[in-house]
Amino acid sequence: MLFHLPIIVLASLQPVPVADTVPKFDVSRVCQSEGGSNDEQKRCVADETQARDSLQKEWTQFTPSAKKQCDEEANIDRSPSYVELLTCLEMERDVKSEQGGKMSK
Repeated sequence: MLFHLPIIVLASLQPVPVADTVPKFDVSRVCQSEGGSNDEQKRCVADETQARDSLQKEWTQFTPSAKKQCDEEANIDRSPSYVELLTCLEMERDVKSEQGGKMSK
């Protein structure tokens, strides 16, 4: 009878959805909301595209909790930015690794 206990425990756990792909943002909308000259908007699109490409390469190294938190922060103003998301995730990762380094000393 006890061999069913792990199954019952696992079945009762709520799964936490974890995005395993980089979210899709409307880069042109983000850059248009920033305003500025045509050159500044082109530079914005280039920055956003570069940040998205970096996120696609590095996505698996970020924790699910950091992804969730940073995605929520990037969407606060309903104009999410890959640059903001990447910056947030890198800061979360760096803080965690720095805390881990201090704990091991």
